[in-house]
Amino acid sequence: MATRLFEGKEHASYYQKFRFEPSQEIIDLIFSYVDERLPKPYGFAVDVGCGSGQNTRILSPYFEKVLGTDISEAQLEETKKAQGSPNVTYSLCPAEKVPVGDVSVDLLTASAAAHWFNIEKFLKEVDRILKPGGCLAFFSYLPYMEIHYKDRSEQMTQVFAEIEATLAPYEHEKFEHLRNGYKEIYEAIPYPDKRRIENIVTKIRMPLAGLMGLIQTFSMFQTYLRTEPEEAKEMIRTVEERFLQIIGTSSIETEVELCFQNFLVLASKPQ
Repeated sequence: MATRLFEGKEHASYYQKFRFEPSQEIIDLIFSYVDERLPKPYGFAVDVGCGSGQNTRILSPYFEKVLGTDISEAQLEETKKAQGSPNVTYSLCPAEKVPVGDVSVDLLTASAAAHWFNIEKFLKEVDRILKPGGCLAFFSYLPYMEIHYKDRSEQMTQVFAEIEATLAPYEHEKFEHLRNGYKEIYEAIPYPDKRRIENIVTKIRMPLAGLMGLIQTFSMFQTYLRTEPEEAKEMIRTVEERFLQIIGTSSIETEVELCFQNFLVLASKPQ
């Protein structure tokens, strides 16, 4: 069974507001791979562990129909708050049991999600539903981020590193998949046609308020919040004050740049 850490209504709301879409570079890498293996037009994509639908919605222009699945009812409720497309639907289910027919899927994606699944069972389900030549794309980002702001980037990044150190005791053991860039997941995929791409650098500008919201979407922060609620809230207050002091402003709408590295696992089911 998939790990269930994203089911609170407030957590899901933060996820919808502050989690970002995959970069265009990742989307381009995925479809460069798919284009070489499948004829157009593409019929059906499934986005597993879709959360509040950021990655699911991006797939809609490429496919006749797209299904997003998640085990969290609260997350799927948040998908209704975003502008949807008529060819995108959602389903409440575990990643290891997707409600679609055998050999029916052209592309299966999992954005910042595959590390939470029961990998052995999930990959068997992927093999059941992918068409011959169908592709999978699992991607996420390393849990190390830099915060850039003019000549204060080193100070800003140091504060963020301290946040990571505070939250480290609350990380789930499956976080190790993130730290090794999905190497074990890649090795477990039974298809010979597969590749793992590292060092995909993404830079996103966001207001400081958005950065503070993003921190609160992290699973380890939510565990900290449940375990030590007053300490967790105080950490957020203190960190915001430190960021504002470093920047030299009182406005949480001041923009900073978030910089991090992504990795991408691609594979194609044999014909």
